[in-house]
Amino acid sequence: MHWISIVIIGIAANIDNLGIGVTFGARSTRVPFFSNLFIALFSMAATYLAMTAGSYFSHLFSAFWGNLIGGLVIVFLGIWGIRSSSIKNKQPAVTPDRIADRTDKDGDHVISWIESISLGFALSINCIASSFGAGASGVSPILSAISVGLFSLLSVDFGIRLGGKITKSWLGKYSDLMGCILLIAIGCYEIIF
Repeated sequence: MHWISIVIIGIAANIDNLGIGVTFGARSTRVPFFSNLFIALFSMAATYLAMTAGSYFSHLFSAFWGNLIGGLVIVFLGIWGIRSSSIKNKQPAVTPDRIADRTDKDGDHVISWIESISLGFALSINCIASSFGAGASGVSPILSAISVGLFSLLSVDFGIRLGGKITKSWLGKYSDLMGCILLIAIGCYEIIF
């Protein structure tokens, strides 16, 4: 079983969620449990569907080639993410601040379940490419989706609690880099083991 990969996928897929949570916390914006659950469900669905597609793809090849191709896809995504975020040291086009601004449409500092749908959809996109690669490597789609959902719930909630206590800039600045490094680690693990 790929327990280490399952846990790391859950963490890597939700680093942006932590950054969003910190931004909401710094702005005293609440995310009720059901809104947070909607966000997690979107990420779980994207993870499951992408991993199932990757798993189907892996049946076309032997386990060795599935692990190798899936691992290389994940490593490539991590390297590509680091490269694209470091080119000319640009600020990313979509930052936690911008996402937070777009999510709380009525400005009441509470993310309703309706507002959480667009946020859940945006955050779930992060899961697709790496989940496809992990699925091709033979990682369990169901367990990974559960891991992503659990870490989504925890990271948004923890981020909100943390957001009122720390400056939000350091996490948002390095969240892409941390996620990319974790992707490279997952890919290397899948290739080697």
